[in-house]
Amino acid sequence: MSPLAAGLVQVGILFAALAVVYRPLGDYMARVFTAKSHLRVERAIYRFARINPDAEQKWSTYAYGVLGFSFVGIVFLYVIQRAQSLLPWNFDRGNVPEGMAFNTAISFVANTNWQSYVPEAVMGHAVQMAGLTVQNFVSAAVGLAVAIALVRGFVRHQTDRLGNFWVDLVRGTTRILLPIAFIGAIVLIALGVTMSLKSGVDVDGQVVANAPVASQEVIKELGTNGGGVLNANSAHPFENPNEWTNLLEIFLILVVPVALTRTFGQLVGDKKQGYVLLGVMGVIWTAMLGVIWAAEANGLRPLEGKELRFGIPGSAIFADATTGTSTGAVNSLHDSYTGLGGGATLLNMLFGEMTPGGVGTGLYSILVMAIIAMFLAGLMVGRTPEYLGKKLGRKEVTAAAVSILAMPTVLLIGAGIAAILPSTRAALNNPGEHGLSEVLYAYASASNNNGSAFAGITVTSDWFQSSLGLCMLFGRFIPIIAVLALAGSLAAQKKVPVTAGTLPTTGPLFATLLTGAIVLVAALTFVPALALGPIAEALL
Repeated sequence: MSPLAAGLVQVGILFAALAVVYRPLGDYMARVFTAKSHLRVERAIYRFARINPDAEQKWSTYAYGVLGFSFVGIVFLYVIQRAQSLLPWNFDRGNVPEGMAFNTAISFVANTNWQSYVPEAVMGHAVQMAGLTVQNFVSAAVGLAVAIALVRGFVRHQTDRLGNFWVDLVRGTTRILLPIAFIGAIVLIALGVTMSLKSGVDVDGQVVANAPVASQEVIKELGTNGGGVLNANSAHPFENPNEWTNLLEIFLILVVPVALTRTFGQLVGDKKQGYVLLGVMGVIWTAMLGVIWAAEANGLRPLEGKELRFGIPGSAIFADATTGTSTGAVNSLHDSYTGLGGGATLLNMLFGEMTPGGVGTGLYSILVMAIIAMFLAGLMVGRTPEYLGKKLGRKEVTAAAVSILAMPTVLLIGAGIAAILPSTRAALNNPGEHGLSEVLYAYASASNNNGSAFAGITVTSDWFQSSLGLCMLFGRFIPIIAVLALAGSLAAQKKVPVTAGTLPTTGPLFATLLTGAIVLVAALTFVPALALGPIAEALL
């Protein structure tokens, strides 16, 4: 079978698997967040934390919960890294340096999982399991909770309540992420992914680093996190040993963000609304896959930086999935991609990672962009825009604008300062256009909470540790606050009846408008920077 045919078979299997679980998983997640009863284990958690699960919250209280929980997570992660020498299974790796601990704590709490360190040389198993893996679950559950809160803003009328953050957090973790991760870890072990508490294993007389890989690998992908327990990430044979594990990991990356469009349709009472969002996500994702695949297949050194067991198709599909979501896991070296191929992975992130985006973040990001698209449509026809029965006035459009502008702002400021610092040149492996692409990619990855890297840039200096950490922090939580404010404003409104002047949002016209808005925002914002980096490199 030719590489092209083998790649198309992989895409076909992936699409078929997603189609099979789309309806049952999407409907199940809708039931999870609308159920009135609590599981016994959930009640125990609420009693221990002194939470009243039946008390609903205003948007501001919900936001305080998100911020407070995340702040405690950052502090806890920082402390256990700095005290690693006192923990079991540290294998004499010592305490993590201050700047690295700061960067890593923010990275994993923000669902970015950017890694400025070599995991098997720096992190012991206790920090990996008790700190980083736990955050892989709860940071994904935070994004899921915020998305559900925004959907409630559309569904509810004339109320200031959006649900209970603690209930949404617990349910997302215990009823969705944990069960799927448990099954997925067993499947990965059966397919050859390692699982050990030893620090290394003897392979042909050489000691190769090892870890409890399978349990962390599954939530790394399922939670759209991306931080590998081994430095080579999903290119390492212990994390991703063969074509079937590669395909399964891509499936895990995409399954929850894709199925959430079905959940959205169920919760708003119109499944076609979810299908439209899924269609927009799918069109952009497939188009970008075609660009990456074609660019790498026709490059001068097509297999440079790629694992032979995956080849170009398996590498391109993984690269598209990981940058089209907020995952950041890699099974090939993006720094070795062609100018066009590497630029496409960068552009995937610059779209705002809503195609299909991360767990929860993809859904709320594309809904925010839908509001912007309807606002633009309203300007063109001269009437107040509305979406899903809610008027989009000054408050709503302002909150949406803050949400979509936060990422470009912190990205361009951080990358701009880094580009003019003399010390940055010493951190780059490549000069000229590719070097600029490395800087731009690093800040795009951090500001979009993706976590992947070109890997041709050394980011261990205090400047990079601090600036990238702040980009992750602001890129994560400014949009969340804006989205929750938007949800509160929408929930306070009464439902607007559909009239002859209402633009339908379940047809090709709206889908085209939404697709155009996503592409237009990225084009207007980032084309100048892209022109100096990956576009110039591709032309040369």
